[in-house]
Amino acid sequence: RAEPGRAEPGRARSLGPRGVAAPARVSRLCPVRRRGGVWPRPSGRWPRGRVSSSPSTHARSRSIPFIIPPTLHGRDWINLTKEGHIQEGSDLYVIPPSGPRSSFHSLAGAYVVGTINQELYRFPEDISETDFPEGNIGRLWFSIEYEQESERLLVSLIKARKLQPPDDSCSPFVKIYLLPDERSYLQSKTKRKTLNPQFDENFVFQVSSKMLLQRTLKFLVYHVDQQKKHHLLGQVIFPLKNETLTDDNKLVIWRDLEKENLEPPSEYGDIQFSLSYNDYLGRLTVVVLRARGLKLQEESHAVSVYVKVSLMNHNKFIKSKKTAAVLGSPNPVYNETFSFKADQTELDTASLSLSVLQSVKGEKTHLLGRVVVGPFMYTRGKELEHWNEMISKPKELVKRWHALCHST
Repeated sequence: RAEPGRAEPGRARSLGPRGVAAPARVSRLCPVRRRGGVWPRPSGRWPRGRVSSSPSTHARSRSIPFIIPPTLHGRDWINLTKEGHIQEGSDLYVIPPSGPRSSFHSLAGAYVVGTINQELYRFPEDISETDFPEGNIGRLWFSIEYEQESERLLVSLIKARKLQPPDDSCSPFVKIYLLPDERSYLQSKTKRKTLNPQFDENFVFQVSSKMLLQRTLKFLVYHVDQQKKHHLLGQVIFPLKNETLTDDNKLVIWRDLEKENLEPPSEYGDIQFSLSYNDYLGRLTVVVLRARGLKLQEESHAVSVYVKVSLMNHNKFIKSKKTAAVLGSPNPVYNETFSFKADQTELDTASLSLSVLQSVKGEKTHLLGRVVVGPFMYTRGKELEHWNEMISKPKELVKRWHALCHST
């Protein structure tokens, strides 16, 4: 018989606590059992390993075990600890023997009843913070709310991201207009040396509920350089006519900045619109965005301006649609979409005519200007380029400015 604390001949023994020899371990992956449980390692940890090498065990993904504590055991639960341990993934969960409890034994008698899939609890990624298209010059976030009783439009300027200043540093601020009034505006504070300013400022415009849907918000984002000069970085135009504004409906919106057209208006004004053609559906889409520099016959709020869009084929009228009228503004904003059926074989003979018309109550409608876009048969220059680009980029909106003229 070997002396205490010494190994028997031919067998390696390890010393347990207080110099007592612990039983030999048969396998690194399978702890030796004794009556009443499993011998713990001296460090209080258990060997990691696989009990089974079946394909299902290797393929199982790691997940979070959902454990029922002993106090909640009931007859309806299936005790999974009859074998003394539970395997989940590659970890070995062992039920320690009964006895004095320490922090290691705080889950004694508990058993796993399932797992929690972590993927189900991930917050969806906000793509507005990460998805910036090529050529983007910045993005602006804001919210709007309308108080019916006090007739106040509440505008909250939240933040801007990915601004593109002419210099390395950027100190941005924002001017907010409520069109058609372009003489007065509200202005934010200047944020120093940041391309991603956080504004969190609130502004109030007084406007009646009858006129609200005729108004348009305009945000101009500027950069202040070291010489205190202001450089326009971009703008956002947001018409209110398509929005549902109530006391309990606060809209949070983001829009990409657009470059302002710095060229002087043409003689009769300009119009901006987008074209798109869906060859699969045979559908021609026109988005009338805005006009500028219109020569109104009367400077009055009673004057209304609208755009009439007509589809022609071989100079024969096919169909026409018109926008809602905007009151008293030489720079009206529309943002209205129209669709026409047009077979792909007709694109060489079809054309679009956009006419800007002014009407005064009780008087005859007056033509302010007109532009025609179409194939080589009818157009040249920018109008022909716009049409050809629409055909070469199916299902994509192609946006351009065009000068108005009085020719018929």
